[in-house]
Amino acid sequence: MSTIDEYQGKEVTIYFNPEKCIHAGVCVQTLPNVFRVNVKGPWIAPDNADAEDISALAHNCPSGAITYKRHDKDKQELPPFVNLIKVLENGPLAFLADLEVENSEPLIRATLCRCGASKNKPFCDGKHNEAGFYATGEYDITETKPMPQHAGKLAVTLLKDGPLLCKGNMEVCSGTGKRLNSTKEAALCRCGASKDKPYCDGSHVGIGFTTG
Repeated sequence: MSTIDEYQGKEVTIYFNPEKCIHAGVCVQTLPNVFRVNVKGPWIAPDNADAEDISALAHNCPSGAITYKRHDKDKQELPPFVNLIKVLENGPLAFLADLEVENSEPLIRATLCRCGASKNKPFCDGKHNEAGFYATGEYDITETKPMPQHAGKLAVTLLKDGPLLCKGNMEVCSGTGKRLNSTKEAALCRCGASKDKPYCDGSHVGIGFTTG
């Protein structure tokens, strides 16, 4: 079970899950007065910015490591109208969805490993940089019919020593936002070896990939 740090302010409480953080730097670059580096004591100070700014910052945290609870309860974060999976260049799969990842709490944002090197599978821990993982975020567009629904639960099942099996309404996009595929089911590579990225082609068997 992940340890989630809590920082309570007058208008908003900020939650930080260090195990999901991929150190993208969005927090310290956007609100350095709230997310303070090299300080003694608590490094997150919720009262140093407006609740609206903190909410917006949390929505831009790609890993979902930063979440929040507004004390005005009618302004909590809601699932998106369109479930998105972005394939990041040389990096993980960034989910923005009404997400249910096996063995995890309900999520709205998460970055899931696709290089195979993470020590915190299924979540990305930044090891793709050390591993020298190279994989484009731009792929050919799959011709699909428009879906009548784009939201709803998106369930991710972690197949043992295999891919991420995603079921639900989803749009798979390039890292730059180009829609690649609209589908209700996809097996996404997480071993790093597929020749059909971002999808699984069975290469995990040949390389002896393990998820344990």
